[in-house]
Amino acid sequence: MGEMLSVKNINVYYGSIHAIKDVSFHVNEGEIVTLIGANGAGKTTTMHAISGLLKLQSGEIDYCGQTISKMEAHKIIRLGLAQVPEGRRVFSGLTVQQNLQMGAYTRRDGKEAIQNDFDMVFDLLPRLKERRNQPAGTLSGGEQQMLAMGRALMCKPKMLLLDEPSMGLSPLLVKEIFKIIRQVNRNGVTVLLVEQNAKMALEIANRAYVLETGTIKMEGEATELANNIEVRKAYLGCE
Repeated sequence: MGEMLSVKNINVYYGSIHAIKDVSFHVNEGEIVTLIGANGAGKTTTMHAISGLLKLQSGEIDYCGQTISKMEAHKIIRLGLAQVPEGRRVFSGLTVQQNLQMGAYTRRDGKEAIQNDFDMVFDLLPRLKERRNQPAGTLSGGEQQMLAMGRALMCKPKMLLLDEPSMGLSPLLVKEIFKIIRQVNRNGVTVLLVEQNAKMALEIANRAYVLETGTIKMEGEATELANNIEVRKAYLGCE
């Protein structure tokens, strides 16, 4: 299992604010790795930097042995690195089916392969199949999250960046979304997960990094961090 993603000493500014300070971490092929931290810790900024939506001040990001830190976002997607953004961002006026088709727009591998992936997404997310002709705007929050994940899977990614997939969802739906993430990973997709629900994230991840005000404060096996006293107090609501 080699390194699939390597983030080395990255620095990102928002105007004059130093949002990400010398952050380094890696994700091995086949893993689920999670970045946990409070609101404003820099988790989403880190994701945007990886997917090419934000420029680095310094540092380097390598993916599958290739430097992507100066690459445009659409080219990064073509390399098989897809992001499911915070807040889902589905195309509300388009149907479920059309949203999924948008996910496949960068592909060059023909109709049959794309149809196979439609079948795969509908097997994984049967609720989307039932609602394939409905406008995405009429779906519940949980269904929109499933659609955003399905749309990213239509890019045929090797790695999925998930930004706050549980945000705004009921505990029951959160469980369902995390079950789907686990299944996506079992199907061979490496996952980098940014998540405020640290308890759920640490339950499914192999390894974790704790981000605080733009720096990595702790790292380790997910089970080890889940039992760490500081992590339990700060992020798991344990006294």
